[in-house]
Amino acid sequence: MTDHYEDEDENRQRVLSNKQVLGFISRYWLRTPWLLTGTVVLTLIAIGFDLALPWAAGRLVDAVTAGPANPDPAWRAWAVFVGVYLAFSVIRNTSMRFLIPMSANNMKRMTDEAFKRVQGFSADWHADSFAGATVRRLSRAMWGYDVVTDAALIWFGPAIIVLFGLCGMMAMRWPVVGLFAFIIVVLYIASNIFLTALYARPSNLKSVAMDSRIGGAIADSISSNATVKSFGAEAREEARIASVTEMWRTVTIKTWNRFTDLWLFHNLILVVLQAGLTGLLLMQWQKGLATTGDIAFAITSFMLMTSYLRNIGENIRMAQRGLDDTEDVARFAITEPQVADAAQAPAFRSEAGEIVFDRVVFRYKSADRPLYDRFTLRIAPGERVALVGPTGSGKSTFVKLVQRLYDLESGAIVIDGQDVSKVSQGSLRRAIAVVPQDPALFHRTLSDNIRYARPDATAEEIALAARRARAADFIARLPAGYDTLVGERGVKLSGGERQRVAIARAFLADAPILVLDEATSSLDVETERQVQAAMEELMVGRTTIVIAHRLSTIRGADRILVFDEGRIVEEGRHGELVKKGGAYARLHAVTEGAA
Repeated sequence: MTDHYEDEDENRQRVLSNKQVLGFISRYWLRTPWLLTGTVVLTLIAIGFDLALPWAAGRLVDAVTAGPANPDPAWRAWAVFVGVYLAFSVIRNTSMRFLIPMSANNMKRMTDEAFKRVQGFSADWHADSFAGATVRRLSRAMWGYDVVTDAALIWFGPAIIVLFGLCGMMAMRWPVVGLFAFIIVVLYIASNIFLTALYARPSNLKSVAMDSRIGGAIADSISSNATVKSFGAEAREEARIASVTEMWRTVTIKTWNRFTDLWLFHNLILVVLQAGLTGLLLMQWQKGLATTGDIAFAITSFMLMTSYLRNIGENIRMAQRGLDDTEDVARFAITEPQVADAAQAPAFRSEAGEIVFDRVVFRYKSADRPLYDRFTLRIAPGERVALVGPTGSGKSTFVKLVQRLYDLESGAIVIDGQDVSKVSQGSLRRAIAVVPQDPALFHRTLSDNIRYARPDATAEEIALAARRARAADFIARLPAGYDTLVGERGVKLSGGERQRVAIARAFLADAPILVLDEATSSLDVETERQVQAAMEELMVGRTTIVIAHRLSTIRGADRILVFDEGRIVEEGRHGELVKKGGAYARLHAVTEGAA
């Protein structure tokens, strides 16, 4: 059993480097300079006390070695030893009080901005992407930011200072010991960085991609649960998900094994550090060049260095995972919207609703030739125009271009004297009310779903729109009325009820242009009559575009346009076209025979 992710993979483009992703994250750090400064400054102060801990331990051991005859120096050394660690703990904890709000604020910003960015991508981009995978990428990125920030600001930077500080302290008294420690520290850190990037990252990127794929596959199946149940296909879907999780398992085991290989290698380096550091200090002690306190200093230094090196190794590996988790969102940030507003684009001015296609050339990205080639058409304000023709003839594309869901190769679409490519997309689409064939509702209340057309609408206005849409009666029969949750995509409502909610939205939007896309094609006769009556009222005074296969629903259109391969092959009123005996008459004969 296979899944087809080729279109999904097209949107991934090239993988960003660690430097690019880290640059993306660091720009969020700089948005909160005071919190960043507080975190860094307090962390540096805490590091100073951490560096002093081996020195304080050594002085305490020296004082104790002198014997109990004069205990005061030992107690003073003890007080310094305890005070140093207490100061480190308090200051380190205080630094977190700056880091926590900085991280929380930036994680929110990153998610909000990534969501805004994704919403701005074209209809094509969303058609090519699994919604569940996109959701997983957005949610995973903010935790990737958290891991990288902790690693860089709390562990990695401070650890570098402590480690090289200890090397310097050793080198000042025992140059050979300091040089040895320095070489081991550099080897440990450099090998962690380079081996993680070269050996572990390629496998980890595959694991991250498979994690997104699991999210997409599960969301695809769950959102289509009604279809799964209708075919009794639960076992089939379970097998499909199992095949995806099996691919994830395979690549993730490889990833984890590679990280474990690195962990073993770097633990062996720590054994070398332990043996070399203590052995060299014993040699110095044997020559009379080191005291018992110096040995304690070396042991404490080794324990401190080991702790920091382990943290560095672990945080380098965790940071790599965090960078990989954030990589998708970092790429979204530099991906240009496929359909973008012009600079300083003004808002569309809703007027009479005149629509003009002026020598429009348009092709889909996968097509060899244009669907529309110098296509020209004018729809007068208030005119009711019906689009008919076989599947793929260009009817739905016409509506998508009016909404500017795609950009043209050449030519222009002008509405009320305004080129749609020159005005903001949001204001343009708010001037076009669409009632689709299968309205997708939000898993919110009926009131929220109707109000979506105009967020500031009052309860009275919502109720009026519902009455005009012939929806008030069925809403009144629901236990919670307008506060009823409709389920994901409106699954708790029938097709006719969803259509009437969509029509209520259109009434509330009160847009000058109305699009009815096969709005009654899947309804029973009685429901169709109710919906048709609501639509007739809705069309009054608006420029209306009707896409229909049921020709009986468009008899009253001012003009019928018959499309074929992106061209208008016939146009006229219903009676005229039937008498003409052409393409429309043949379609009419077929539909009448089917009825």
